[in-house]
Amino acid sequence: MTQRIYAMPPGADFPRALVLGLKARFAAQPPEALARVELILNTERMRRRITRLFIDEGAGFLPLLRLVTDLGADTPIPHLPPAVPPLRRRLELARLILPLVQGGLAPRSALFDLSDSLATLMDEMRGEGVHPDAIAALDVAGQSQHWQRTQQFMSIIAPLFADSAEPDAEARQRRVVEHLVRSWRQTPPAHPVIVAGSTGSRGTTAMLMQAVARLPQGMLVLPGFDFDMTEAAWTALGDAMSSEDHPQYRFRRLLDGVGITPADVQVWEASAPPDPARNRLISLSLRPAPVTDRWLVEGPDLPDLLVATKDMTLIEAADPRAEALAVALVLRGAAEEGKTAALVTPDRNLARQVASALDVWGIVPDDSAGRPLALTPPGRLLRHVARLFGQKLSSEALLTLLKHPLTASGGDRGNHLRLTHELELWLRRKGAPFPDQAVLNAWVDGQRDPLAGGWADWLGQTFGSLAAPSVLPLADHVARHIAVAEALAAGPAGASGGKLWQGEAGLKAAEAVQGLQQEAPAGGDFAPMDYRQLFEAVIGNAEVRDEHDVHPSIMIWGTLEARVQGADLLILGGLNDGIWPQISAPDPWMNRQMRKSAGLLLPDRKIGLSAHDYQQAMAARSVVLTRSTRDAEAETVPSRWLNRLINLMHGLPDKNGPVALDDMRRRGAGWLRHSAALEAATLATSATPRPSPAPPVEARPKVLSVTAIERLIRDPYAIYAQYVLGLRKLNPLRPEPDARLRGQILHKVLETFAQGPRDQPPEVARARLMAVAAQTLAAEIPWAAARLYWLARLDHAADFLLAFDASAGGAPVVLESEGRLALTPLDFTLVGRPDRIDALADGRLHIIDYKTGAPPSANEQQAFAKQLLLLAAMAERGGFESLGPAEVARISYVGLGTRPAAVQTDLSRDELGQVWEGLRRLITAYSLPNKGYSARRAAQRAQDGGDYDHLSRFGEWDLASPALTIRVGQ
Repeated sequence: MTQRIYAMPPGADFPRALVLGLKARFAAQPPEALARVELILNTERMRRRITRLFIDEGAGFLPLLRLVTDLGADTPIPHLPPAVPPLRRRLELARLILPLVQGGLAPRSALFDLSDSLATLMDEMRGEGVHPDAIAALDVAGQSQHWQRTQQFMSIIAPLFADSAEPDAEARQRRVVEHLVRSWRQTPPAHPVIVAGSTGSRGTTAMLMQAVARLPQGMLVLPGFDFDMTEAAWTALGDAMSSEDHPQYRFRRLLDGVGITPADVQVWEASAPPDPARNRLISLSLRPAPVTDRWLVEGPDLPDLLVATKDMTLIEAADPRAEALAVALVLRGAAEEGKTAALVTPDRNLARQVASALDVWGIVPDDSAGRPLALTPPGRLLRHVARLFGQKLSSEALLTLLKHPLTASGGDRGNHLRLTHELELWLRRKGAPFPDQAVLNAWVDGQRDPLAGGWADWLGQTFGSLAAPSVLPLADHVARHIAVAEALAAGPAGASGGKLWQGEAGLKAAEAVQGLQQEAPAGGDFAPMDYRQLFEAVIGNAEVRDEHDVHPSIMIWGTLEARVQGADLLILGGLNDGIWPQISAPDPWMNRQMRKSAGLLLPDRKIGLSAHDYQQAMAARSVVLTRSTRDAEAETVPSRWLNRLINLMHGLPDKNGPVALDDMRRRGAGWLRHSAALEAATLATSATPRPSPAPPVEARPKVLSVTAIERLIRDPYAIYAQYVLGLRKLNPLRPEPDARLRGQILHKVLETFAQGPRDQPPEVARARLMAVAAQTLAAEIPWAAARLYWLARLDHAADFLLAFDASAGGAPVVLESEGRLALTPLDFTLVGRPDRIDALADGRLHIIDYKTGAPPSANEQQAFAKQLLLLAAMAERGGFESLGPAEVARISYVGLGTRPAAVQTDLSRDELGQVWEGLRRLITAYSLPNKGYSARRAAQRAQDGGDYDHLSRFGEWDLASPALTIRVGQ
């Protein structure tokens, strides 16, 4: 019996060709004959498109359109229960894996990832008909203990493969197909049965296709079949270990199962692909390894490559941003010309960047992948709540939730935001890291707002039970999670749930939560941390599609969608190794040799499927290939398929290969130039100059500290923002042991130490210093790790500090006391608080400043770090009331960092006079109406962040930008 296996070449519009071929075959039969055809398709997208194509043809009969995955639903099978929901099966597997995790297989945080990977392995075993006993029988004596342990684990999951066990979706599908195959052997269908669009990559589907091919009226229609491959090339695909990554390997495997050769495959419909010459070029570039000899033999038979590549463009951008902008410009050009265009890429980062770039022109592409549910407002709110489980509520977490756009969306959100603002300012001032009910009550006591008390009570009731670290049944965790999220969304007096479950994202979130709620009994008891990880895994797998207001002809597709859709222009984006093809995830259960021995698919299978997607997309009418030569970390490697194409074209000068490749790159370079010019023009029209505001003279600061003078020299804009605008940096919500706090503690320790006795033996002084440090740290620092680290740092520097103190030869007369001195005749006063001033034996003074890092060099002191020089000038002019005018002998910066060091400078009256005159000139300059406070005038390091960089919009200008003086406040 001749088996009817048909195919369409790459580039053919498969759904349209399938419909045309069906109509042609049944044109001579009565109209109702088409209705008796059973057409089995591989995806719902394919079914929708074929239905639409039949409807567009006008009134008529439709064939019976079925999906491979729905066969059991249309034909109920006795004694076959419904499939176990995937989440239930993963929860069951997590319970089975837990002893392995506790035994050291992986960290506990990987429990649900392991259950997902095991569920995927079990699906594959079902599809390929591999029982756990086959894996348990493998000889792994010469392999690592890890593989031996996972092999033993297979005996634990063996009961799930029993006929009496509840089947999961893949097991049920295989039983359905086995039942159909048995029934067809006894009673073949009396109507045509056609399987179309499948490649037979999964074992169950391949079994169905082989059975259909043997039916008297059965037919297969294969997509993207390479009719240009030679017999020798097909023969080379015989070994899975070396060929499974080839795009046509699945067809070779399927045809071997049916018992025919590739030469027996017939063309389903006669319409030619858009560019047969290009198909031949791509086919040759993808020949199975080793390929070079076939290139030499078959390359001269290719047509002129200038003709074959005339509708191909190669964009090699410098970085992902440039690639995204160029792709967006290509899509915009297609939209203006009325063409349908699609970006096809597995790189979701590139897809999001392109969508963002298109938004500038008001183009919203139809993105088949949608948005991750975890990144939508409902998803974020639910994730934030889940992360509170088993944790003390921090100020950061509290305000993150209170400021969420869905919080208090049930009503009176305005008052909620106002009270949130007041609470945030209070928490920053008071530094309460964990705002419990007592802290909230203290805040209420200082409020005059009559709504504050009820609002604080609502917060306490909402978050009161979350910190309990108890192990609870999964159902209780879910119920508590939903209750807290709905209470937040409702607000103190709003409608239940607020807007949490509204819109596309809300409905999808409700579906995910309800699924978890429904399957919770299978999960058992969960610790809070385990629940957080489970919820993150559940919500991380969901996507939200927003189909409103999208452009009708601009699309972003994954590789799966590109198989069944047609477009005038296809852009293959992200053609770098690791993206196309993607790197196979490590398999924690089976290595490559174990898979081959057991009869499972090799990891190269996914690469082969991606290669088939690539081959079909490359055959479109017009193709743009894009990649970035660098990513954020290093240079990238071109996709192996693109690399092969480039190498093949380079080696065919007689067919104009190098010239054709240069033309492809020239066309791509044109798009890169256009996008770069467009971005430059955009930046030129929206560029922000380096600001240099010049406020009225009377509004300028009349009092500055000696430390503020350095900021006035380096970053005048910071002085303007702080003293003219009155803006102060808010304290962090959660105090951290940062450098600023370390400096405060060090000064307090040294001030206390300096007040003690002076003439002590070095070992006694050292012990007293460390005792003072320990007492101060215990009283001031709540972080145990920081206390130990800082105490160790001081212990490291103690001997140097005591040696310096002994060599200084003076006695402290001023410790952390403020001095003031007017800069006559200017209306300005300089203030300063030295760490320490010592009186020397000759009556002169020694001014000392302690640094937790490296002290400033002599050159830095002369130009910028004038703190001690100005304090010395003040002391000489009587700026410290307790000292009166006194000569200063020297100043010393003492650095107590990793490498303790001191920078001492001997002073003269002339030098201090010059310093004072320099200050007078500086303040006089800033007393002029046209003198502006320039941002980052002389930054020490470009990477150093300033407290007011966001206000000056640093980043929209750089350090090379000239300052623009702007008169303000007039």
